[in-house]
Amino acid sequence: MASTVQILLVGGVADGETVTVELDSNGRPPLTHHHLGAEGLAEAQIYELESADHGGQPWIYTWRGPAA
Repeated sequence: MASTVQILLVGGVADGETVTVELDSNGRPPLTHHHLGAEGLAEAQIYELESADHGGQPWIYTWRGPAA
């Protein structure tokens, strides 16, 4: 069973929400998260992983823009 972590989304339409992602074999989350819109991938927003101390959280996903 893979380990998971909750990561905060910062900026964009999902600002303040968290997502649960699986960690890879090195203990790191995926480099990007595609936050789906009402139309699925057609309205997805891209969030990119940042690592640092963000209020006690080792990672956050920062909004980079729409997928389209």
